[in-house]
Amino acid sequence: MTDSTTDATTDASDWYSDETATFGDRMAGAREALGMTRTELAKRLGVRLKTVRAWEDDLAEPRANKLQMLAGVLNVSMMWLINGQGDGLDGPAEQGVIPGDVRAILTEIRQVKSDMGRLSDRLGVLEKRLRSALKEHG
Repeated sequence: MTDSTTDATTDASDWYSDETATFGDRMAGAREALGMTRTELAKRLGVRLKTVRAWEDDLAEPRANKLQMLAGVLNVSMMWLINGQGDGLDGPAEQGVIPGDVRAILTEIRQVKSDMGRLSDRLGVLEKRLRSALKEHG
C-alpha cells in the first residue's frame, strides 16, 4: 500500500465527521452502539444478511419502509441515518491530532471491509453455480 498522506499528522475531523460519515457508517455505528450483530439486525428487519452488509458498505440503500423500520430498531431518526441531521449518535470525541499513519490504517481497514463484503457476495454466487453444475452432472 502506498501512503498518499503527505503530512505527518491529520485532524481527527479529516477521517470522521458529519461531512464524511456515510449512511453505512451511521447505520453500522448505531448498530454497534446497541451491541447488535449484522445477523441480529437482519433478522429483526426481515432481510438477508447480505442486504444489511450492502447497506453498511454503502453498496445499496434501503427502501422507505425498511428505512423506517431500521431507524426504529436502531433508535435513531430516519433523517440522521440519511444525512446525519436529527436524533442519532454523536461522533467520536474530538481527539485533536492523529498521526497520518493511523489515518492511513483506518482508510485501509475500511477498504478491506468493503472488499471482503464484495468477495463474500461473489463467493456465494460461485457456490450456487457450483451446486447447480454438480446437479446437472451428478
